[in-house]
Amino acid sequence: MSTAIAIEPPARESSPSGLSVGNHPSAGVRTCETTGLPVCLTAQQFIRLNAVIAVVALLAGGVAALLVGLTRWPTVHLLDPVWYYRLVTFHGLNMLIFWILFMEIGILYFAATTLLNTRLFSKSLAWTSFAMMLSGAVLVDVTILLGKADVMMTSYVPLKAHSNFYLGIILVAVGTLIGVGNFFGTLYIAKRDKTYIGSVPLVVFGATAAAIIAVVTLLHGAIVMIPTWLWSLDVIKHVDAGWYRLIWWGLGHQSQQVNVCAMVSVWYMLGTITTGAKPINQAVCRGAFVLYILFINLASAHHLLVDPGVGASWKIWNTSYAMYLAVLASMIHGFTVPASVEVAMRKKGHNRGLFGWLAAAPWKNPGFSAFFLSLLIFGFIGGITGVTLGTQQINILAHNTLRIPGHFHSTVVGGTSLAFMGLAYYVVPLIFKREFYARGLARIQPYIFAVGIVIMSLGMSFAGSYGVPRRHWDVQFAGAQFAAGFGSGAHVMLGIMGVGVVLAFVGLITFVLLVVAAVFFGKKIENRPMTAW
Repeated sequence: MSTAIAIEPPARESSPSGLSVGNHPSAGVRTCETTGLPVCLTAQQFIRLNAVIAVVALLAGGVAALLVGLTRWPTVHLLDPVWYYRLVTFHGLNMLIFWILFMEIGILYFAATTLLNTRLFSKSLAWTSFAMMLSGAVLVDVTILLGKADVMMTSYVPLKAHSNFYLGIILVAVGTLIGVGNFFGTLYIAKRDKTYIGSVPLVVFGATAAAIIAVVTLLHGAIVMIPTWLWSLDVIKHVDAGWYRLIWWGLGHQSQQVNVCAMVSVWYMLGTITTGAKPINQAVCRGAFVLYILFINLASAHHLLVDPGVGASWKIWNTSYAMYLAVLASMIHGFTVPASVEVAMRKKGHNRGLFGWLAAAPWKNPGFSAFFLSLLIFGFIGGITGVTLGTQQINILAHNTLRIPGHFHSTVVGGTSLAFMGLAYYVVPLIFKREFYARGLARIQPYIFAVGIVIMSLGMSFAGSYGVPRRHWDVQFAGAQFAAGFGSGAHVMLGIMGVGVVLAFVGLITFVLLVVAAVFFGKKIENRPMTAW
């Protein structure tokens, strides 16, 4: 990485006092020695806090993932049924909700302050958001581990968890909403103080799209969880199961679409930081983000295709024509991101052959390799499986099989989580001002994690093609009165899945150890750029 400015800040009006950061006093800003961008010290504090808790949630969910994966592997079959279902619940909440949301709040604070050259709207709101999210996450995890919420992440009614489980999710949802509100307030300050001219940068635009989707998502969460919490306290005597499923998936599925917007924004950011790439057509890229806002949640209908509470016309519309408008958005980003990298690399003289630019890309830079591998896994495995499993005819056959986890592990884990890992290789030096140890290990970590996720995802998907259920503790149905279970082909695929789980966990724990070592013990970066990857 060059020590020159990697992300060009938006054009600003000149100020006689020098660098203008909204109406924030100059004492509250530092200039990044590596990028030359302004960093609001208040925002920096909360980026650090949210990033640390995100990594803790990633570690907790990753340990649970290893134990669950080894249980689904029939040869190992590690856990008893009680702890298996308990840890499936624990894994889902930590990986799909806590790890992702804490990272996304940090991304929103960075995008709104540093890229718009302004201050964070409210320190008090940031503290309130963080405190609510953290207390809610701890409350949920403790309730699950105490055995009072063995209801899976979906917690379908009439399954009932302890009231603290629902209260914790409400706290996380409301805390995240407050954080998103703080982001919108920061956008207002930047616009009011004219810290940029013209349109906001594309990364900020993508973060704004993610924030808009997050508001709709979290409102669904409040609508469904508050009555369910009251039901768990016996204040309300009945919650309709069909109503719960319909509204819950406005939270459960759409929350992953917040991830998609944030992930794509990180792609554009890392593409610029690592190669100097710039979007070829800003209008097209921004239009794709708008398509996400308007249509991304329609695919959640695939979870409700056998529910009698919604009509056939609704199911057909949401799993056919309308859904493909969101697919179009992903295809646009899937082409424009690598195209921008290609143009940047060819401008640097890497013009040999059709893919000479790709071979010459900075593959030893973990920020680049993580983002590009994320793009490939999300685009090919996640995209192909998502489009097929989102259609009504195929989904009815495949929905309750391991093909569904095979899909969303390639999107949320192979896509979003891997991209966020790549971002961390710059967050730690630039925001925490610490260098990484074991840089050679850091360079191969994204490959270990990516290969593990690909093997695991493919093993899950092909095991699901044999009919292996997505959540069942024992696919051999030991003790059943009638002969049951699956043949050798399914067992081979589950074994492949198990190998992938172990390899992905090695990549995950390597990442966590590298980050912890750097944040707490890494060499301080003072008055100099970060060491180039």
